[in-house]
Amino acid sequence: MMNRRINSPRTHTDGHRLLLSSQTFFIFIFVFIGIFELQLTDQPTWASSLDDSTTGKPSQDAQFRIGSWLDQIDMHWGGRLKAIGSATFARDDTIFEPVGNGTYLDLDTNMRFNNDTFFGNWGHLETQYEAILNGGEAYKKGQELRKIFPNFEGSTLFFGAPLNDDARFMDLTHTVKEEDSYILLQRLDRLNFTFKSSWGFVRIGRQAITWGNGLIFNPMDLFNPFPPADIQRDYKVGDDMIYGQYLLANGSDIQAAHVFRRDALTGDADSSFATTAVKYHAVSGGSEYDLLLARSYDETIVGAGGNRNIGGAVWRGDIVISDTDSGSKTQLVTNLSYSWVLAGRNMSGIVEYYFNGFGQRRNRYDPGSLAQNLNLIRRLQRGEIFTIGRNYLAGGVLVEMSPLWTLTPNLFTNLDDGSALFQLTTRYSLGDNSELLAALNVPMGPSGTEFGGIDSSQGDTYYSTDLSLFVQFAWYF
Repeated sequence: MMNRRINSPRTHTDGHRLLLSSQTFFIFIFVFIGIFELQLTDQPTWASSLDDSTTGKPSQDAQFRIGSWLDQIDMHWGGRLKAIGSATFARDDTIFEPVGNGTYLDLDTNMRFNNDTFFGNWGHLETQYEAILNGGEAYKKGQELRKIFPNFEGSTLFFGAPLNDDARFMDLTHTVKEEDSYILLQRLDRLNFTFKSSWGFVRIGRQAITWGNGLIFNPMDLFNPFPPADIQRDYKVGDDMIYGQYLLANGSDIQAAHVFRRDALTGDADSSFATTAVKYHAVSGGSEYDLLLARSYDETIVGAGGNRNIGGAVWRGDIVISDTDSGSKTQLVTNLSYSWVLAGRNMSGIVEYYFNGFGQRRNRYDPGSLAQNLNLIRRLQRGEIFTIGRNYLAGGVLVEMSPLWTLTPNLFTNLDDGSALFQLTTRYSLGDNSELLAALNVPMGPSGTEFGGIDSSQGDTYYSTDLSLFVQFAWYF
């Protein structure tokens, strides 16, 4: 599966937890905006206070002011529909052995409705609603495993943590229906307002931002980074935050963000789970530089990075140092990208090295050793890190087979244990508003390695599969 796993949100009993469990709330936002849009063609009722007292009709001055204000409002609707089919092949010694191995077929759908309401040049309201249906054999087997092993949460390696709002400040996810073989949920993935000015902007609410220069691994991205093997990157999962950008006269800028979070177990808002970060972005000639200072989950983080042109290629890199309770931990990423033409076809390639200072030394991936590395485990659970080793080399080449069709082989390699994940993706444009995306994932390596499958601690089984196939149809409107 290339999309993040869906787990049913936990239920909190804390009265202070903001639970938006009613379907009415999700519909209300769009109904309200739609009605408001229709009313723009009529005189608002509040305009009666501006009527001419002698005629009972709006004065010319009042009409001008009302019309000028309404003319500044501009609304745009859009969205997308995805139908996703996948096949996962589980061998005998995998975690799925207790519930039966074989080929698991799944069919998921994802519907997203987007609204952007612009208020002249000073404001922007963004709302994005999602309805997600996940189901099939892999989902059913996972549910069966949780009955056998209550603590089973699946593997987050390379494909990310479960999608829910357990730790977010606002719980904007509602489970409509959940059965053993499927789950239907709805959520607001964006709900924010932007105040714009000549000096920059401030945005408040659920939103998504991306920092850092990593293209596959991105340690400087503190806000829901994409998993390395994720090929669905059109929308990033949003967080509840205040985010602002201040523009400098020389083209540089200062960005700041504060992410509000809760304790996922109790539902209580807790500042020790929050993230506050400031990033300075400088532009100098053909180069760009970044400086990062942050406080996240009660840890201080500093970072530096940048990018520049080298001949016809582009070099990028970041170094991030975290001051943890077990000492300073360093992450480093550096990559080189280049485009060329070969045999009449456009091609672009990337190679990237990543060092994970939180990773296990000497390939000690057994449950006992991993349990002692709490800094790694926490970051895996939060979806900040997706690997358990220390040194990685990854790369890929995008080949334009035709103006409508691209083919991209990718390889992700753990340099410490020699295991790897080979991924072949293809994308075909079916029209102006639709496309077909497919991927084949082939893990390589013996049992006990990261991609061959680490010990699951559930008997003599491993977190591994033979291979998996993913096919997606997307229609944008």
